[in-house]
Amino acid sequence: MARRPIVESQCTLMSIQKQPIKGTRQNVASKILKPFALAGAVLLVWLLTDRAFLHHITSLSEVMETHIGRSAESLPDYPCTVGAHRGASIDHLENSYSALLAADQDPKYGFIEFDVQYTKDGQIVVFHDKRLLRLFGKLATINNSTYADLMKATDGQIVRYLDVIDAVNKKLNIEIKSQGDDEEDCRLADVIIKDIQARGREKDIMISSISSDVIRYIHETHPSIPTGQIYWITSSTYLHFDLLTKRLYQEFNESNADYLMLHVANLRNIEGLLELKPEGKTIIFWDFEDHMYLVREDYHDRLWGTSVIGDLWQKIVYRFI
Repeated sequence: MARRPIVESQCTLMSIQKQPIKGTRQNVASKILKPFALAGAVLLVWLLTDRAFLHHITSLSEVMETHIGRSAESLPDYPCTVGAHRGASIDHLENSYSALLAADQDPKYGFIEFDVQYTKDGQIVVFHDKRLLRLFGKLATINNSTYADLMKATDGQIVRYLDVIDAVNKKLNIEIKSQGDDEEDCRLADVIIKDIQARGREKDIMISSISSDVIRYIHETHPSIPTGQIYWITSSTYLHFDLLTKRLYQEFNESNADYLMLHVANLRNIEGLLELKPEGKTIIFWDFEDHMYLVREDYHDRLWGTSVIGDLWQKIVYRFI
């Protein structure tokens, strides 16, 4: 009779000892899951709020419908980052201060392209053509005119590189306008890159040129600077043979450029271009208005200075939100 309380007390003690074990396991699980729940909440907030980049993303099918009147049904509908060719050059004079500033403030552009070349007195101006003829109806050439002469001839509309670089904050594609003198073009590239590095904007810049020699020089001298090789019409633009597309890529690879920059007429060969594209290279299409499109087929295809994770996140938001 005297032992029953002992047994009962032992059972009670055992049950009491078991309860904390269950609670401890729940506490451990809660502690493990809490950071993941918090991270999920943060990501959800980011998804719902940080979507400004969606303004400058379009689809490959929309680009093709706009420029060649068809889409590629055999291809996934890859996202494309939209850039401003020579600034917002539909509503403003191309490469002008107002065009570049407008593009910098317009969320539909993810990056801005402009052209640079030397004047006779060594000023770097933002201008595309060799002459003023097309835009201003005058025969004067940029490299044979002083900056003061050009200001007078354009009623003050021509702008210097130093004035532009302080005014725009988006990522930039700066084209070295080749004058047929590779030594001068390379010297111009050196000056631009040195200035960019001094400003701490190295990740914001991609340098492009139609000259493979200039691109090769930049790759060898400034390997951290991304580069783009520019083409207009090639043999593969209208003759869609793998042999011709491979030849284009072979020539492109010789310059060690990172971005293949093609006129939108080459969208007609988009299947071949994407199928044969070398790993780690990215295609950008451009037109003679204010459009540029960076095709984002895989994780290599991202805007210069953008991380892999950041680019992947943008693709997820673009697809599902």
